[in-house]
Amino acid sequence: MRTLYRTEKNISSLIFKRAFFFGTLLMLLSCDSFVEVDLPKSQLTSTAVFRDYASANAAMADVYSKMRDVGMLTGGLYGLSVQLGNYTDELTFYGSPTSPTASFFANTILPSNSTISLLWNNTYNQIYETNAILNGVEGTYLNIQQRTQLGGEAYFVRGLLHFYLLQLYGPIPYIKSTDYKQNSETSRLPVEKVYQYIIEDLKKAEQMLSQQYSSTERTRPNSLTAKALLAKIYLYQGAWDEADRMSSSIIENSLYKIEVNLNKVFLKNSTETIWQFMPASASKNTDDAVNYIFVSGPPPLMSLSESLVNSFSAEDQRKSMWIASLTSQSGKWYYANKYKESKPTTPSREYTIIMRLSEQYLIRAEARVYLQNLTGAVDDLNKIRNRAGIRNVTEGTAEEILEYILSERRKELFTENGHRFFDLKRTGKLDTELGNKPGWKSSYELLPIPETEITLNPNLKPQNTDY
Repeated sequence: MRTLYRTEKNISSLIFKRAFFFGTLLMLLSCDSFVEVDLPKSQLTSTAVFRDYASANAAMADVYSKMRDVGMLTGGLYGLSVQLGNYTDELTFYGSPTSPTASFFANTILPSNSTISLLWNNTYNQIYETNAILNGVEGTYLNIQQRTQLGGEAYFVRGLLHFYLLQLYGPIPYIKSTDYKQNSETSRLPVEKVYQYIIEDLKKAEQMLSQQYSSTERTRPNSLTAKALLAKIYLYQGAWDEADRMSSSIIENSLYKIEVNLNKVFLKNSTETIWQFMPASASKNTDDAVNYIFVSGPPPLMSLSESLVNSFSAEDQRKSMWIASLTSQSGKWYYANKYKESKPTTPSREYTIIMRLSEQYLIRAEARVYLQNLTGAVDDLNKIRNRAGIRNVTEGTAEEILEYILSERRKELFTENGHRFFDLKRTGKLDTELGNKPGWKSSYELLPIPETEITLNPNLKPQNTDY
């Protein structure tokens, strides 16, 4: 399959042909996931249906596996945590100066950067698969409960993936179809339209999914996972009432509870977890730990930046529990120690967490400032500060409380899926915080559309500014 995929990539003349090819191979070659049907060569049709629930469920699980291993939210080297951590002021890069990540760190990204293409293409491949699943579950082989569950998960994933593409690239195509010709000629939509489609998908997911998790490990989204993402989206849009309402529905639900012990927050059974990825095997832990933890200096890949480490006060327990250091004759370096298991354990102890309760408190705190509920905002902010062992914030001006919240987000959510970049971008502080970084330009709030994709589909023009 790898040889076929490389050949297709080389000869493709259209943007989503790779996504189509991948999905079609999956349909034709994986009888465990999809029913074997006689498909046209040019597109995956809506007549392709699943044989039974087991095969449909396996297809959805396969999407999560790809998101975990090669998607934007992977804890691996080419996920947002590493790339945007280097792009902003969270990480200092020590790896090869010719690597794609070095360009993120130096702010010298070109449209030909291979990571830019990986982020774009892998994500649209996964979106294509969710559309194929939405088509497939409409067949008569699944009962209504099964169709509703899997359809809800697919809508959630489709909205989630488009949300992150939107944050990275600005106006993007919103792909709802497996129609090859339609997708190959698609155009970028205005930001407002993309948000509209994302919210529509997430509202469908919220309505279709149960509030109960399908397992105790919280590796498949439930209706509250959709609400948690909606809370973030409403925050980004400045829809403060909706952000408050959605985050409150998570905070007030008995399924979730703040972990008092910071060392338990990133364990697989954390009461704070809203959604996480299951590792590929029963003994594997997270790629996050493998990438961030190092045992000799200088670091082989990256370390936490001095500015991030110095932002923590001495009494902040996150500094001692979530950050570790290594000293040698040539210097001292710090690394993220949220995930502590860099080697296999039996069983796995840590899963990569995508959404957790602490972020919802910070979302609600920010929304409440704009709703002029400063007391409620401070209460939510102090919930996170108290857990870290630092003093309460007393009520101040709205501007002061917002600064506290942004500072708290930096310290609470570092190295988690690009929060720092997205927070600086949405609050208009990218230039203020990154302006002294060599190579930085204001226009770098967006990444370039991959060069190959614009060549294959001119409807994706214009390229983002300064690329």
